Amino acid sequence: MEKKVQQYYKLKAKLKEMEKELSELRQDILAYCTEKGEADSEIGGYRVKLITQNRKEYDDDKLFQTLSDPEVWRLLSKADPAKIASLSKLNIIDEGKIAHTYALKTVTLLQVDKK
Repeated sequence: MEKKVQQYYKLKAKLKEMEKELSELRQDILAYCTEKGEADSEIGGYRVKLITQNRKEYDDDKLFQTLSDPEVWRLLSKADPAKIASLSKLNIIDEGKIAHTYALKTVTLLQVDKK
């Protein structure tokens, strides 16, 4: 068991290192594409795509004040964008009513595929 724990520790450390390196590479690639003004390009044998998304970041206090119905808040318990979107699609929550409770955050996703 000691060897398994040791191996687990080593792999977690490697994973942390790899995630750091991936983050740095991602930033470099994003900067390069932004500088070139390209959201879709081919670099070497790879296709690089930048995909922009808007994500809602809810303010728990504003949302709770707006959805003060304890039954609805119990379903959420915390502002979870996926749950809120589901409740909105089911018409349990009126999207217009909660429009002031979140801010849109633009996120750029990086997709790299081999040709």
